Amino acid sequence: MTEPCELSARQARALIESKALSPVELLDSCIARIERINPALNAMVTTSFERARVEARAAERQVMQGLQLGILHGLPIAVKDSHATEGIRTTMGSPHFKDQVPDEDEHAVAAIRDAGGIVIGKTNIPEMSIGGNTVNRLFGATGNPFDPSLTCGGSSGGSAVALAAGMAPLATGSDTGGSLRLPASFCGVVAHRPSAGVVAHPKRTMAQTYYGMQGPMARSASDASLLLAAMAKRNSRDPMSYPLDPAQFIDVERVDLAGLKVAVTPDLGGVPVSATIRRTFESKVRAFGPLFGACEWHDPKLGEAMDVFWKLRSIVFIAQYSREIAGWDADFNPNIRSNCEAALRMGIKEVAEAHRMQMDLYQRVQDVLAQFDVIVCPCVSIPPFPWRDLFPRQIDGMPSETYVGWVGMTSALTVVGNPITTIPCGLDEGRMPFGIQVVGQNFQDKRTLAVASAMQDAFAGIDGLRQPRPDFARLNEPLQAFA
Repeated sequence: MTEPCELSARQARALIESKALSPVELLDSCIARIERINPALNAMVTTSFERARVEARAAERQVMQGLQLGILHGLPIAVKDSHATEGIRTTMGSPHFKDQVPDEDEHAVAAIRDAGGIVIGKTNIPEMSIGGNTVNRLFGATGNPFDPSLTCGGSSGGSAVALAAGMAPLATGSDTGGSLRLPASFCGVVAHRPSAGVVAHPKRTMAQTYYGMQGPMARSASDASLLLAAMAKRNSRDPMSYPLDPAQFIDVERVDLAGLKVAVTPDLGGVPVSATIRRTFESKVRAFGPLFGACEWHDPKLGEAMDVFWKLRSIVFIAQYSREIAGWDADFNPNIRSNCEAALRMGIKEVAEAHRMQMDLYQRVQDVLAQFDVIVCPCVSIPPFPWRDLFPRQIDGMPSETYVGWVGMTSALTVVGNPITTIPCGLDEGRMPFGIQVVGQNFQDKRTLAVASAMQDAFAGIDGLRQPRPDFARLNEPLQAFA
């Protein structure tokens, strides 16, 4: 029998409305799963069980009284620890903020609460949410639910693990160079990186940028769309936020894959990708290619995008951290320090040239999407690595010059800013989850999610493509046993 915590968000929401499932029953099931599994994975670092139970009982009363219910009514939500939550500790994964309890929710969290969502707790991140491996000095590492000795990715790693392990049906995340997409891929779940402005983020330190997008995570693209319907609430304090109807994401349109023309690429035209990932992706394309009306190998020529990403990322880092860097201790996240130091060495000509190349790269991708409905590519360049390594130093013997050298498949697409839904696509050669990115036309988030949802539904019936599930029987030892 399916435990309530393993229901999809849409299934649970429908059962709550029909009075077949109590929000209290659902919450208790999620809490029980957290208490049983979290010691082995360390995904949830701060819980809010007592408050959540109060809110779940209130949600139950609203159902019984026949009141109007929000689209997330009674659903437990895991919130990334970089997202401010009123009355619930928000540490940023750093000892500097270990006792920080915000006075108010940040915009996306407030929107989720307004839609009836119940914050069950906060999920682990690298310090200050910077890095592709979820490890920090405050809480330690978060292990991959398929092998706790390996990384779950980052920076939204705790959220991805919580979803894969059934601790909550929905979770929040954010993405600069792949922080939604990498952990979703490594953990066998779904994430959506929205078009700029779809999810307002007033706390960004730069007015116009494709960096630092917040987005939904779930176990299905359909559920991710439901969460996006709550998160996509406009806020005039974000200059990139624009008028749109969030209700468009509540229902996912049906898509006939046979009517689509799809471009597939193993490396976006020049991004370093390991041989094992290339082989895995090619085998997946052979399996899913016949689902489409046309599935063609195509090169979008994004080889320069990684250099552009690094240079423009450095500007963001100086804007965000220049006021605080002098107060950091010697052990503060070295990823942030190295990025800031690199930025200070750059000249304005380098920065200007990177912006110009960004425009060229953007137009190359839009030209491809004028010919194809979506672009499909791997999400990662390498399989999951041990979480003890801050980041992998090489790809098939080729050194990674920076800590983002291995995330080119996601960071290259950050540069151009199109909406991307990452969905699970079976296992890789090492029997770990393998994810693919579905890249849609700019501002066509609804369509991108719909295509991804149709693909995920089709994959469910195909050996080698269906969504993997962790073996919970193996998750019995506390994570420190793996240190």
